[in-house]
Amino acid sequence: MTESPGVPRRRAPAGAAVLREDVTEAIRAAVFEELAAVGYARMSIEGIARRAGVGKTAVYRRWKSKLHLVLDLVSAVAVQGLPAPDTGTLEGDLRLLYEVTSRALRHPVAGQIIPDLQAEAARSPEIAEALQKALREGQFGVAIGIVRAAAARGELREGLDEDLALDLISGPLYWRSVVARAALPKGYVSALASATAAGLRAL
Repeated sequence: MTESPGVPRRRAPAGAAVLREDVTEAIRAAVFEELAAVGYARMSIEGIARRAGVGKTAVYRRWKSKLHLVLDLVSAVAVQGLPAPDTGTLEGDLRLLYEVTSRALRHPVAGQIIPDLQAEAARSPEIAEALQKALREGQFGVAIGIVRAAAARGELREGLDEDLALDLISGPLYWRSVVARAALPKGYVSALASATAAGLRAL
């Protein structure tokens, strides 16, 4: 094929310009595993690379430091968010939200990572900001959607205090699963959904 005069031929990127997605995903998975195994303070780029089966340069091509790596990971989780329940009732939406959230919080990796990142957030404004963003765009965003949908159906009054509603929805399950680390007895999720719905209607 002949080239047009004066028009430079476009070259495919090579070397560091090509970042394979499978390698990126392997590194992200390794970060979760490394955080759960050793915590943020002891986590190292070397350990992440070893766990991902790549060289350190593969990690540094994508992130400047372990802080930037973790911030990116937290932000990615926030963007994925939780599925927005749409059962047609307030109690049904809350029950589905609690079922999904409780399964996620019971995962051993999440059980190790969340408390560790919260501890680091007290020392790092950047991590604190990323966690707040994850909360706002993740469960908090879904919870607000549940409240507003219930208000539109007439199950809740318009203009209720959304911050207080978020505390009612998110607080009990998080306290029991992450802070107290207590098992959820049979029927707990349904009972919590019913009690939360009653509390929201009382606002």
